[in-house]
Formats: sequence, structure tokens, C-alpha cells
Amino acid sequence: MKQSLQLKISQQLTLTPQLQQSIKLLQLSTLDLNQEIERFLLENPMLERSEDGTDADLPLPGTPNHAPAEAPTPERETPPERDERDTVDLEGEGYWSEAGGSRRHDDDDDYFDPQANVARAPTLREHLLEQLGLLPLSACDRAVATLIIDALDDDGYLSTPLEEILALIPEELAEALEIDLDALQVAWQLVRHLEPSGVGAVDLKDCLTLQLEARAADDPAQPLALAVVREHLDLLANKDYSKLKKTLKCDDEALKAAQDLIRRMTPRPGGGYGESDTRYVVPDVVVRKQRNGWIAQLNEAAMPKLRVNQLYASLLRQHRDSGNLAGQLQEAKWLIKNVQQRFDTILRVAQAIVERQQRFFEHGEVAMRPLVLRDIAEELDLHESTISRVTTQKYMLTPRGIYEFKYFFGSHVDTDSGGECSATAIKALIKQLIQNEDVKKPLSDSVLAETLGKQGINVARRTVAKYREALQIPPVNQRKSL
Repeated sequence: MKQSLQLKISQQLTLTPQLQQSIKLLQLSTLDLNQEIERFLLENPMLERSEDGTDADLPLPGTPNHAPAEAPTPERETPPERDERDTVDLEGEGYWSEAGGSRRHDDDDDYFDPQANVARAPTLREHLLEQLGLLPLSACDRAVATLIIDALDDDGYLSTPLEEILALIPEELAEALEIDLDALQVAWQLVRHLEPSGVGAVDLKDCLTLQLEARAADDPAQPLALAVVREHLDLLANKDYSKLKKTLKCDDEALKAAQDLIRRMTPRPGGGYGESDTRYVVPDVVVRKQRNGWIAQLNEAAMPKLRVNQLYASLLRQHRDSGNLAGQLQEAKWLIKNVQQRFDTILRVAQAIVERQQRFFEHGEVAMRPLVLRDIAEELDLHESTISRVTTQKYMLTPRGIYEFKYFFGSHVDTDSGGECSATAIKALIKQLIQNEDVKKPLSDSVLAETLGKQGINVARRTVAKYREALQIPPVNQRKSL
């Protein structure tokens, strides 16, 4: 085989670093974008944040348009005379201000930690241990009770048997503290009498029983409620009221009073303790109504104000051989341009959505029009993948609430008149029908499908069931009430 050299011309599509950065910034949420910008600000000295909103074309120091201010001559100022009634220094460490806070004379910024003053909800373990510390217990009994508290799950249940807890204790420690199964049993009963009521239970039946015995001792419906919880909790869950009344030999009024009492109990006694995972949403656009209709505007609070550091840029112009600064200057310009392009694209997509969903902003979910990503992509001459990135984790502040862009997209169902009805509108109609139903005779999925058919919306029973489950609405047998 003879070797030879050949010249071949071909075209190849590649993603430049600038395009890759643009795609990455486009799919980030507002909070993630701010974190990414903070990383760039730390790594690139050519980039800075413009808090006052001014642009990058600022006059440089030393130019005729920017005369440097005269530096004040450092002089020791004479301290003002203090009244003898003023607060004096305490042991040379500081003094207490009139606001009640301790202050220091030094300029150490690390002395005061604002995070230390942030309110934090106590965990279930901390709450129980605090109550345990108020009881007159020996060191051994307190240690055994702490073992029981540590074995509780986040809901306050003791899901681990006492035998397994005893097996986890080292034999030397168990013998030294005289910990056996009886000691664990006594400690467990002690924990079950702590607040909140129901903590230390082994299951839902045990939890509700503890709460009914502790919190509803004076309620006349307590005996019947205890009987329902201990023996017939499954019938109550399935809302088999006929069998419950026959078994317990009670009337509708007594059973309803017992049911209302059980509903006031807490199935998760430990659910209200501990730190909650708070997630913040910053809207990217704000929708307002004007004379000609609804329009979308960018949320200025969500737009970072960036510019090129003019001091470093002037140094780069004077010393053009600085290759590292030149590359960082180009990266700063790319970032500023890509951030601006990101918000321009978000605004275009948001305005296109608002124009198509004018009736939603006027009348609510029942007036939602069917919309898919392809419709917006064809209107704006963009790819569907770009629309998908724009509508993910981007939020719109409207008079009706905050919605993600994807909320306005959904499938459609044909109507008898030849039109289309969106899935969101059908869900809203199902929700309205169920809210207005008779609680003694709730509507089944078949009846809901027939009712929608009378309104010109042809949907199958299984489709109604799917939408009902998406709305987290229980089936007909669980919605029945006395």
C-alpha cells in the first residue's frame, strides 16, 4: 500500500468557549447565576460589580474629566469632651452602648459574627433533652433516656426495637451503667411522656393513642375516638362509615365528633422541629397590565450590574505585553455580553408567553391556552432546546402569583367545537367540580368525565383519574364524609 498526502476541505461545527459559556449561563437559575458571577469576580480582576448602575465608560483617574480629589491631611482630631454621665469603659475591654449591645474599641471585624444571631428552630432532640434536663434523674437514667431519644427518627417515632438498641451498646458500658432491657423499657416510657405528645410511639396507632390520652382527656368524644384508633383505624382510613357505625354501635353525630377529634391530632409529632429546607425564588421577569394588555418586564433586582475594571484596563493599554491580563479582559467582556444576551433571550421568551396567555392573566387557570415549546421556538426563530433552557428554573411574577415558565406549557385536548383545551384548564375545571361536590355523594371519575363532556371537553375516565392524581386529590371513596 502506497502512502500519499491528500488535501481535503470539510466543514465542522464546533462550540467555541464563548458559546459554551452562553449556553451554560442560559440554563442557570437566578441564584445559580449570582453564584457563578461571584466566582468570576473572585478569579478575574478585570471584572467588577457596578453597584450604582453606571456603565463601563468611566473617566480614568488622572484625565481632565476626572480630577483627583485632594487627600485630607491626616491630623489627630481632638476627641470631644465627654459628660461624666456617659458610659465608661469596663475593664479596658469595651463598653455597653445605649442600644444594649457590647462594643469594642478595636477595629476587628471578626469580633462580631452576625450569623451567630440568626434565629434557629430547635431540633426534636434538643427539645427533648431540654425537658430531660429539668427532671430529677440520676446520671445513669439520664444516659439511658438519651439513648432512646437518639434512636427516634425525624417524625418522633421509635422505629428501632429496644432489643436492637441494647445490642448496640458495648458490653463494658452496659455492665458499668447496669443497662438492661428493663432499664431501656423504663427510659422509653419516660420519653413517651415528654412533649410533644405522641413522641416515642412505634406506629401511627400508638402515636394517636398517646395524644388522645394526653390531650383529649376531658373531651366527651375521647372514648369513641380511642376505640376507633385502637381497633378500626383501617376502616376510618377507607371511610367505611357504615361498618364503623354498625361495629361501634353509634350514630352519625357521635362518629363525626370522634373523627373530628382524631383529625386534630398530629400524625408526625416531630415534624415541626428542626431546620426546614427553605428555597428562595427570585423572579426573572415581572408581568404588569397596561392599557394595551399584559406585558413582561425584566426584574432589575435580578440583573447583576457588571463592568470592566477601568483601572486595570488602562494599565493593560499602557503595557500591552501583559498576556495574562489581556486574556482576563477578554473573558470579562465575554461574560458581560453573555449575561446581557441571557436576559434578552429570557425577556423575548417571557413576552411571547404572555402574549399567548393573555386570557390566563385575566380569568385564571380555566382560560389557559394549550402551548408547546415548538410554538415559541418557531415564533422567535430559536431552537426548541434553547426554549427548554430558558423555561427551566426561570420564574415570572404575576398578580396571580409566581409561576415557572414551564407552567404555561402543556398538552391539549380537542373540543366538540373544533378548538383545543389545555391540560391546565381541564385540571382547573376538575378541581372546581370537586370543590363544589356533595361531600356525602362525591363525584366519581366517570361522572367527572361525563360532566366535562357536557361542556364540550371529551376526555376519558383514565385521563380524569390521571389529572386528579396530579392534583393530589384522593379518589371518590376517600372523599366521602358524614
